[in-house]
Amino acid sequence: MKKNIFHTHYCKDLDIKSIGKSVVVSGWIENIRDHGGVLFLDLRDNTETLQVVSNDDSIFKGLTKESVIKVSGVIRKRDEETYNPKIKTGEVELLIDNLEVLSKSKHELPFEIITSKHSKEDIRLKYRYLDMRNKKVQKNFYLRSELLHFLRNKMYDLGFTEVQTPILTASSPEGARDFVVPSRNFKGRFYALPQAPQIYKELLMVGGIEKYFQIAPCFRDEDPRADRTLEFYQLDLEMSFVTEEDVLELGEDIFYDTFTKFSSKKVSSKPFRRIAYKDALDCYGTDKPDLRNPLIIKDATEILKDSSFGPFKKSTIKVIVVDGIGDHSNSWFNEIVDYASSIGMPGIGYVTLMEDGSLKGPIDKFLTEEERKTLIKKFDMKEKSVMFFIANRYKDIAQKFAGLIRTELGKKCELIDEDKLEMCIVNDFPMFEYDKKLKKYVFCHNPFSMPHGGIKDYETKSPEEILAYQFDFVCNGNEMASGAIRNHDVKSLLKGFETVGYKKDEVEERFKSIFTSFKYGCPPHGGLAPGIDRMLMLIQDEPNLREVQAFPTSASGQDLMMGSPSELTKEQLSELGISIKTED
Repeated sequence: MKKNIFHTHYCKDLDIKSIGKSVVVSGWIENIRDHGGVLFLDLRDNTETLQVVSNDDSIFKGLTKESVIKVSGVIRKRDEETYNPKIKTGEVELLIDNLEVLSKSKHELPFEIITSKHSKEDIRLKYRYLDMRNKKVQKNFYLRSELLHFLRNKMYDLGFTEVQTPILTASSPEGARDFVVPSRNFKGRFYALPQAPQIYKELLMVGGIEKYFQIAPCFRDEDPRADRTLEFYQLDLEMSFVTEEDVLELGEDIFYDTFTKFSSKKVSSKPFRRIAYKDALDCYGTDKPDLRNPLIIKDATEILKDSSFGPFKKSTIKVIVVDGIGDHSNSWFNEIVDYASSIGMPGIGYVTLMEDGSLKGPIDKFLTEEERKTLIKKFDMKEKSVMFFIANRYKDIAQKFAGLIRTELGKKCELIDEDKLEMCIVNDFPMFEYDKKLKKYVFCHNPFSMPHGGIKDYETKSPEEILAYQFDFVCNGNEMASGAIRNHDVKSLLKGFETVGYKKDEVEERFKSIFTSFKYGCPPHGGLAPGIDRMLMLIQDEPNLREVQAFPTSASGQDLMMGSPSELTKEQLSELGISIKTED
């Protein structure tokens, strides 16, 4: 290998054993200090920081922080009182012989590199290449590389074949908005970026690639949030001739092995807890429950069905009991009331079990003696227990609000163990759900999933009764992977799309590849897709996905560094056959 002319050593390799050696080191200037005739420079390469010393003012003249330099000199021991135990080179320094500026940096930086994570996110993303120089930021990218290497090796060891599927594809209704790409050669037609390689991986199963995987980019034109960006990556995999249990066991192995290798937190033991979708909504108010929170939502609708309290009448009534908080201040409870208001609830009631066995609180006066006794006994209230009431005429809204209140109470009462990665599997999703706004049934999860009873379910059950072989892996309240056993029966697939309003001809045209290929023999198959970005987010305790992606868009969906989305020239638009409609 040809010798690197810019450095013969990395900073991390220079220590006490290097004293007396002549070395050449290259990197960035992190800091410059003048100690009255003795000048110090902190040089940083991608491995560590090294102190460089000179007694000659002229050598450092005109240097600026973050300039790229090459220095040569002799390693010597630092004075013992100046040791820096925070770095590997903390006992030595380089006495400079020569310094060469390879690239000079502007004098004014948009932020300090070593504290960049405390700067405003939009500024960090605009100058992402500077933000990356921060060791804490770099750590996420190196970990990502190690994690991808680990996952690829694991999949190869399990006998999977890595296959890349197209980025330019056809638009399909998979639950989110597509990013579309206009065609120059076929004016008026559009490609779409894949929301996931769903159809392609099923076609691979038809093609006889029995165990497929890839690290797949996915694109969804949805509003970004902390756990969702416009572009993300997943470990996409599919297998033929498998049952749901086969896929779930594989998913358990992937998550358990990955988390135990890369995280210091305690990881759920296998098998992960299985929770039916209906039970998840009833007990936790969400289909992605945080099981670190011990609070359970209970239903008091039957007990309070005859209540005289207006908000309880003809409503679904959920309750959450929290032990030992009855002596908290009024201001503490007012914060809960304020939170309830902030999420759209008209209010929240609560009662406390007192020492004498009575209930005290805003709701108590609306309860009969029989209701009091039943609530205390059925929900196992103890002295200083507080019961919170969440009511709404719509069951799904009552569940949603109860879930949010449960989460808030878990945080305020410090019930959540931050040193755990608590996994579970939510399964038995309904195939369809009724959309009140659209006034029609829509797919609850993935349209290509297999109903429990196959085509017979469409003949014997109403849409809301049909359950599918669909499942999510959930960790600490985050959806980590979705998966399913796919529907390989053409007639059953058509029935599903007809239920949500598609006509047979329309479906067969829009999903021509699936409906044509399945007629030539399709094996039963299923798979899942763990989210790479969300794994890293949890492992690194990062607040959002943008921290673990190299060049993410901002929270508003803009790439502030590259300037996208950007306008096209008139010539480009004309070539594509596109005209821009401006608002009046």
